[in-house]
Amino acid sequence: MNLVSIRIITDDVDRLVDFYEQVTGAPATRFTEDFAELGIGSTTLAIGSTRTVPLFAPGSARAGDNRSVVIEFLVDDVDAVHRDLTGVVTDFVNEPTTMPWGNRALLFRDPDGNLVNFFTPVTPAAIAKFAR
Repeated sequence: MNLVSIRIITDDVDRLVDFYEQVTGAPATRFTEDFAELGIGSTTLAIGSTRTVPLFAPGSARAGDNRSVVIEFLVDDVDAVHRDLTGVVTDFVNEPTTMPWGNRALLFRDPDGNLVNFFTPVTPAAIAKFAR
């Protein structure tokens, strides 16, 4: 089994696609006005309009309602990324902070309020975990 995609449901596909293109540097492929994908490493970040929800099950997802999932991206230098995102990201939750498990992490919210974590492993154990 492989986890191949994370999908965010939004009321404003263009706004969220533009945001993720800016913060990741990955271009989006826009299949329709209601659906786009960004290929990031071996995973896809999909962005779908609330108009797509009834295709799965009416009422099964609500835009801007996430309060439990953090979308995480491994980056080479989280401090440099933080400097680059100043002016792009308007809602930083924390500055780059070294976590007890060995990652230096930057947490912020996307325009829909979803939590996003950019992190860089900094301890030998964390570095070894992500060296593949």
